[in-house]
Amino acid sequence: MENIIISRIDSLGDVVLTLPVAGVLKELYPGSKITFLGSHYTKPLVDASVNIDAFMDWSALRGLPDGERLRAFTSINADVIVHVFPNRDIAKIAAAAAIPVRLGTGRRFYHWLYCNRKVNVARRGSQLHEALLNLKLLVPLGAKTTYSLSEIPPLYGLKRIGPLRDEIKQLLSPDKINLILHPKTKGSAREWGLANFSRLVDLLPVEGFQLFVTGTYEDGKALKGFLQTHRQRVVDLTGRMNLAELISFIHAADGLVAASTGPLHIAAALDKFALGLYAPMRPIHAGRWAPVGKNADYLMLDKNCEDCRKTLECACIQSITPEEVLSRIMGWLETVKSD
Repeated sequence: MENIIISRIDSLGDVVLTLPVAGVLKELYPGSKITFLGSHYTKPLVDASVNIDAFMDWSALRGLPDGERLRAFTSINADVIVHVFPNRDIAKIAAAAAIPVRLGTGRRFYHWLYCNRKVNVARRGSQLHEALLNLKLLVPLGAKTTYSLSEIPPLYGLKRIGPLRDEIKQLLSPDKINLILHPKTKGSAREWGLANFSRLVDLLPVEGFQLFVTGTYEDGKALKGFLQTHRQRVVDLTGRMNLAELISFIHAADGLVAASTGPLHIAAALDKFALGLYAPMRPIHAGRWAPVGKNADYLMLDKNCEDCRKTLECACIQSITPEEVLSRIMGWLETVKSD
């Protein structure tokens, strides 16, 4: 197993929770070269993991003629490809490239055509966390049949973190808790709501917290009123950093509060305080997507959220009170002080 491809071409949070696959493969095959096949915008995250040796850009390959895509796959001389995120085109190319071991879930009909190792991993309706479901795919390669969430944090490998620009670094307070608020989700999850984030800003002690708001440039436009209201308390970083810089900033900060988003999972993987806010709705509930890290935590109402399934806003996640969030933050600080 000298050359291994991990294929996961979807979102940022999904990629974070796939990084442990590389960690386990490096443990099983220490001398192997691992190539991550992903979407271009996730490359800075993948590059930050010491368990991954190369990145293959599906965004660039996807539009190429079949022959050129086949040559790109063949050039890697892969022994194994693990289809963590099923994709018919990728499965077909991997088979055409005659990669000896082609591993995927048996729940996709095209994997019966193109994969020669199939694992009965069913994600829909599963009680398992996404990170653990991903590791199930490695059983044919010698991995354990069962892992626990406590085994996940050392497997991320996010250790290649670049330096911060001075203009961003100087915004961090040496005397306060540097806490990031990430209110928007780009549609990946139900949102906690700006009214709740606004109340949380008012509740957090001025003398103890330096607050930052992160997000894309588009997020910044959507947050204009919120940012204007709290311009004396929060530093607006929306649209000011690319992904590599955001990773470095999260690494330099102390914690992050968000709904189920990529930055939340990045914070957890970096061992920062990562407080996730979740809707109790399958399949987006915390049982499946909670942040996993040494200092990760989440809040979710103990109820069935079916009433909110067809609405953009979720009354259940918005019913989590800012006071509850504050309590979790202060509880974490007490733990840090006691340690």
